[in-house]
Parts: sequence; C-alpha cells; structure tokens
Amino acid sequence: MKEFVIEKNDAGQRVDKFITKAVPLLPQSLLYKYIRTKRIKLNGKRTEISARLNEGDALQLYINDEFFAPAKDSYDFLRAGKQLDILYEDENVLLLDKKAGLLSHPDEGEYNDTLITRVQRYLYEKGEYDPKAEASFAPALVNRIDRNTGGIVIAAKNAEALRILNQKLKDREIRKFYLCVVIGRPPKPADTLTAYMTKDEKKNKVTVYDAPVPGGKTMVTRYTVLESAKGLSLCEVELLTGRTHQIRAHMAHIGCPLLGDGKYGANALNAKFGGYKKQFLYSYKTEFAFTSGAGPLDYLKGLAVQAENVWFAENFPDEIIL
Repeated sequence: MKEFVIEKNDAGQRVDKFITKAVPLLPQSLLYKYIRTKRIKLNGKRTEISARLNEGDALQLYINDEFFAPAKDSYDFLRAGKQLDILYEDENVLLLDKKAGLLSHPDEGEYNDTLITRVQRYLYEKGEYDPKAEASFAPALVNRIDRNTGGIVIAAKNAEALRILNQKLKDREIRKFYLCVVIGRPPKPADTLTAYMTKDEKKNKVTVYDAPVPGGKTMVTRYTVLESAKGLSLCEVELLTGRTHQIRAHMAHIGCPLLGDGKYGANALNAKFGGYKKQFLYSYKTEFAFTSGAGPLDYLKGLAVQAENVWFAENFPDEIIL
C-alpha cells in the first residue's frame, strides 16, 4: 500500500486525474477498476472517480509495487541549459524572454533543453521546486510560442497560479502584443481584422477565409503600423483570439506576409530582402488586464512587462536591408 497526502499544489484535482499524474505506470483501465473495487480509497473510505481532493486528504492505493516508479536520483531537466532571460519574477510566476530557436516544450526532436526544462532546473537549483515532494505538479508554462518566434512566456511556479492564469488567458484578461515586420504596407494605418480559419493538421498550416466556413474558427487580429520604409512595415499586433499561426496567416491574407516567413509568405519576396529564413515576429509585451478577481494573484492586475532589445525593431529598417 502507498499513501499520498495531498499538498497544496495537488488540491482541487479529481481523484483520477491526480492518480494518472502521480502513478503514470498504472493503466487507465486498472485505475478505474481499482476505484470501483475499493483498492483505491480516500481518507480510508470508498471514493468516486470525480471526487475533488482537498489539502490534507490521504489517498490510499492498495496496488502492486510494480506500478510505482522508483525514486529518481537525478532528473531529466538537469540536462537543460541554464540560460534564462527573466523579465519579472515573484513567488508565483516568472515572465521569460524566450529567444527564437528554443522550444517551449519537449518534442520528438529535443527532449532535454527546452524553455520549460530550463525553468524547472532553475527553480530546482533555487530550492523552489522539489520533485520528490510533488506527487503530480511540476512548474508549467501558461502560454507557448513557436520555436522560430521569440518573446514573452509566462511560467507558473505553483498549481494555484497555473489554474488562475490559464483561466485568465482563456478569458482574454491577459493581453499579448507582438512586433512584426511585414512586406508591403497594410491597407489602413490601424485596423481590427476579422476572418475565419481552418487548420490542416498534417501540414500544420491554416487557411484563412473572409466568410464563415464549415468547421472554421473566428480569428480577430488588431494591428497598428508603426513605421513604413523601403517596402517594409513595422507593426504592433494584438491577438484578440488565439489561433494557430494567427498573425502570420492573417497578415499574409491581407497581402502583407511577414518578412522571412516561408510558410505563409513567398520565398521570392523574402529573397529581395536578404533571404531571411525566420519570420520577423516577437511577442514583446504582456499586460495583466484583469477585469475580474484573481484571488492570490490580484496584485498582478495592471502589471505590464516588455521585452528589451527586440532584434529587428530598434533600428528599423536599416538593420534589415542588406
């Protein structure tokens, strides 16, 4: 028998969700069977799959030892790099300036050195994250940015902060602003664009339409032209929805693809401006624009954090034109 005493970071979860994270070797079919047959109990009594865990609860698992992974003496995240550009930090959150080329999360090509594994290593070495003391929680990213795009990413240090910020992001109470360089000049100095998109999962590419289409999702993008010169425009863009490749696809749809974007732009056009292989896009500012209560994170309301030294914006367009 193994017992888990529920700590603050694990409270609020359903029993089955907690066990899935805490005992990943236990098959789902057996998990539900063991709950039904009372081999998994909450505070010594029968529990339901959907029961919510409270801090201080004791979850008893009368299951074979083979389902419990041995304790690790070392952790994969310790293989991650140490470089982190921290823009803001407190006891609950980190705001980080992710550079282009770094993955937000592990994938099949890179498992160890990503933004989240760097965050976990940083907090572990600071003594703020102890995997042995956490049954199911690990520091996590609230938002993510594509590998080839740089900018601000929010990380939550605890489960409560993660839950609150995920909801605030969903409710559009966290505003995200981007800088980008587009080829040409948008039709208006500033505008709020509404379109509709579908995604081809195999190609990881979206198609944009001016009218609703079956299965399509609405996308809303606000832009302001900051400067235009030498056939290029520097724009500030705010996402009012969060769709895949939204800025890249939407700006290309109005005839102004991002410089360096080979997927939604045109290589022939990119070649005129030096043949850049990465898109000129940066998530440079984040605002906590809470319109409702945020509990223990209320103090973040009104906070605005901005990245410094956006590589293509300071001397636009002189540093771009070869």
